[in-house]
Amino acid sequence: MHRHIWRLYIGLLFAAGCVAQNATPPRALTWQETQERFRENNPTLLAGKVTIDESRADEITAYLRPNPDFTFGWDQLTPFSANPYRPLSQSYLFGDLNYLHERGHKRELRLASARQGTEIAISAQADLERNLTFNLRDAFNRVLLAKAVVQVAQENLRYYDKVLSVNADRYRVGDIAKVDYQRLDLQRIQFESDLATSQVDLRTAKIDLLTLLKDRTPVEQFDITGPFDFEEPVTTLAELREDALNSRPDLREAQQSLEKSRTDHQLAFANGSVDPTFGVDMSHQPPPLNTYMGVSVSFPLRIFDRNQGEKARTLLDIGRNEKLRDASELSALHDVDSAYATLQSTLELLRPYKAKYLSEAGDIRSTVSFAYQHGAASLLDFLDAQKSYRDTQLAYLNLVGAYLSAANQLNFAIGREVIR
Repeated sequence: MHRHIWRLYIGLLFAAGCVAQNATPPRALTWQETQERFRENNPTLLAGKVTIDESRADEITAYLRPNPDFTFGWDQLTPFSANPYRPLSQSYLFGDLNYLHERGHKRELRLASARQGTEIAISAQADLERNLTFNLRDAFNRVLLAKAVVQVAQENLRYYDKVLSVNADRYRVGDIAKVDYQRLDLQRIQFESDLATSQVDLRTAKIDLLTLLKDRTPVEQFDITGPFDFEEPVTTLAELREDALNSRPDLREAQQSLEKSRTDHQLAFANGSVDPTFGVDMSHQPPPLNTYMGVSVSFPLRIFDRNQGEKARTLLDIGRNEKLRDASELSALHDVDSAYATLQSTLELLRPYKAKYLSEAGDIRSTVSFAYQHGAASLLDFLDAQKSYRDTQLAYLNLVGAYLSAANQLNFAIGREVIR
């Protein structure tokens, strides 16, 4: 008896948990929350951060001093002498310590070059985040567009079902012909197709967004929220161009690469200088010579190799990086101009839609539907009004999606979000 009661309790608790889980819908992510989750989980972005740590480790290597050389020996062993029973009688111990002294600020220049390499890695990581954020925002916008299209498709289908229900009653009482009702019924396929296509698009866009977030949440339980509308830009093209020159990480990376090439050119000249090697040696010999100590200095005769090739290469690399920096600036300004022109063109199309076309299409649909139900309009007029309203709504939503895409492209061209 007690066993049956415990089973009943466990079953009730399990059922209550399932009901509570189903009753609590998943919370939709905002754009800011999506960005935070993206920065925490995206494997490509996390892998890029490791390159910065690797570059900082290179700074340690660049500033290391040369290791000294130590030699320890035992000389003048005489196992083959006239007295082979005393092979150690003339032997002695000796030691030699040498150290290479680097001149020309080689260590300091190596460290400066390594630190500039770290700055380049940081800028490259920022540019990687800029590119991936562009993809993230594009997927986010496509989900918003697909959600809006699904909502409109559902509303159109519900509206048309009501109209179809009214005309079914008219057909039963003989107010319209059978062929007219069949044509109305066939038109419903278009609205069903719109809904099915929009649901597939929504699912696909969510999958793309989940991939960028490295999120294994089921598609049905994942959702986002955000405004699906357009706004007029408050900045001018000149301000956007100036902002791009100051904000884009790839431009900063190009400038840092130029500075590093100049440092490497200085390092090439420093590596062509002579580095002396200082030595100290000591030996303990048998009497009457006893112990002695000596010092030495040696340096290479740089007659043939004065690092000429590296000096020439680094000088050419300076000119190459100057050209790459100029090319990056031209490309950035081109991107801003192109994205701004696309944004303005989309806005010119959106303004009349929001101001009058949407309301006009709705008024025409309502008027023609009322007239057709009362016999004052033809079936062709009714179907054409339905199609015009559907096309106008979809065109408006696609234009809003194009605006969000153009705004995303402009933000990408500038290097930061200026249009939200």
